[in-house]
Amino acid sequence: MQIDHIDENMVRVTKTSALTGKHNTMRIPLRQGEIENWLESTMLVQDAFPWIAADVRQFLISGITQDEWNEAFGLEEA
Repeated sequence: MQIDHIDENMVRVTKTSALTGKHNTMRIPLRQGEIENWLESTMLVQDAFPWIAADVRQFLISGITQDEWNEAFGLEEA
C-alpha cells in the first residue's frame, strides 16, 4: 500500500487488487497518520473508520474497487 498526502484531510492510496492484481488508486478523506495507525493496530477497519463508506473500507483491506467487485460478482439485488 502506498499512501500519498494530498491535503490536510485527504490522501491518495494505491493498493494492488487482491482480485485482479491491478494497481488501483483512490482518494480517501483521511490523514496519512490515521491509516498508518490503523495498519499498525489490530483494529477492524469498520471500527477504525465507521464514517467511511463500506466500499472504501473494502478498498483499504483488499485493494478491490467497487467496479471490480461488481464486474466479478454482479450487483446486489434489492
